[in-house]
Amino acid sequence: MTTYSNLKYDHSFSSNATGTGGLTKISSQTASSSSSLSFTTGIDSSYKEYVFKFINIHPATDFSSLQFNFSIDGGSNYNVTKTTTGFQSAHNESDSATPFEYLTGIDLAQSTSYQSLNENSGNDNDQAISGYMHLFEPSSTTFVKHYISQMHTANGGEYATNIFTAGYGNTTSAINAIDFKMSSGNIDNGTIIMYGVS
Repeated sequence: MTTYSNLKYDHSFSSNATGTGGLTKISSQTASSSSSLSFTTGIDSSYKEYVFKFINIHPATDFSSLQFNFSIDGGSNYNVTKTTTGFQSAHNESDSATPFEYLTGIDLAQSTSYQSLNENSGNDNDQAISGYMHLFEPSSTTFVKHYISQMHTANGGEYATNIFTAGYGNTTSAINAIDFKMSSGNIDNGTIIMYGVS
């Protein structure tokens, strides 16, 4: 059976190599009308890559977005400067619109604002957000901190939207915490799981 570890870099490693792609669950959090979900432990030099999986994140407020910000002081402040980009493909339920577009509303240019991972989440009972985000070598004190994400949203305008974002935290300080929240209102329910990639 092919595993993520087999496919990650598509070539062999010696028996003592690191970075071969095994996922180790570190922690998870489940929202219950939560203003935010913060991971303030477990992001350290143990892993060069971290993966966050978002399982049926349901917003309390219609047309809101799931956002994140980094911290370099264990979560006392979430204000790391970021430069980012994003685009989406979408398809509405009536089959009348199929946009594929760059999202100027969610890109940042040297901003300490929270970064959106999607747009216009629906808060109907059957709507939610799911996807993943990779964070690369957050403990580096040499390089900026790259991330990539892919999210699927049941949009408040009755669209299926697939949104890709990427960027970097423009700091050479170690990132050791991350906060997730909605752009408006609470996270009604849903789970975020953090993994280390070994």
